[in-house]
Amino acid sequence: MTTSTGARGGLPAALRGWWFEPVPLARVAVFRTIVYLFAPLDVLVLTPWVWAHARVPTALYQPLVVGRLLHLPTPTHAVVMAVGLALVITSVAAATGRAPRLLGVAVLALYGEWMVIAMSYGKVDHDRFAYLVALAVLPTIGRVRRDDPTRSEAAGWAMRCVQVSVVLTYFLAAWAKIRFGGLDWPTGATLARAIVRRGTFASGWLLHQPHLLEAGQFLMIGGELLSPLLLFARSDRARVLVVAGLLSFHLATFAGISIIFWPHLVAMTSMLPWDRLRLRRPRLAADPLRPPARRAGVAGTGMASSAIRP
Repeated sequence: MTTSTGARGGLPAALRGWWFEPVPLARVAVFRTIVYLFAPLDVLVLTPWVWAHARVPTALYQPLVVGRLLHLPTPTHAVVMAVGLALVITSVAAATGRAPRLLGVAVLALYGEWMVIAMSYGKVDHDRFAYLVALAVLPTIGRVRRDDPTRSEAAGWAMRCVQVSVVLTYFLAAWAKIRFGGLDWPTGATLARAIVRRGTFASGWLLHQPHLLEAGQFLMIGGELLSPLLLFARSDRARVLVVAGLLSFHLATFAGISIIFWPHLVAMTSMLPWDRLRLRRPRLAADPLRPPARRAGVAGTGMASSAIRP
């Protein structure tokens, strides 16, 4: 009789089983492609303003802590152009799945430097956190294929790290609101000010509904504080529903105040069961002149022997 891991080790074993819950390598293969293909899209389309830092006087550069600790170069024109172009080329190469560790580490280093260049001029975005974690853990898995159903604890650990980072982005955002804004954040004119600055035709009417906006602010903080509960969604169906709910929230935010966190949404797809995607091969049309196939073995032998009889 076998004893369950949880019964043998108690909480530590259960926690290890949760952190290292095996997932199919095919799931990681699809997620990895999405992550690496997002990098050139981000560099070329979503954040083209980072390229403008090549023309900013270097005296305005105030590197982040990581930039100071690693003694990263000052973003001159040559540095910005070299990092941006190298990141686009390397991330596209990494999306092919070749040399996953070497190219994965290269993308992590280049994108990290790109973020230091982007965020060292007075503005730091929190929507990059989970995406950076994804870039950090994907190279640890090695080579994977989209048709490999093998379940791996290493892959499970990597995907869990990304999922925890997604949840921490929500939870720490709520903590920051409470830390710096206190009760003034949910009871003040936070959303009203956002609508005045970045509102759309879909949200203008809310300016005449202050109580509705205040209720929305409380719901937002409450949802972010309760976000760790999302990690207890165990089934694939539950995870799909979680992603659908979060995506609906972000799309509603985008429709109302034109803000959406693309890198965060990419990292959030780590919760989806990508391995269930199957490309069905088209069945060959049956030949009416061809006899139906028989089972291999006795039937096949009999068929063959009868065919050579005179």
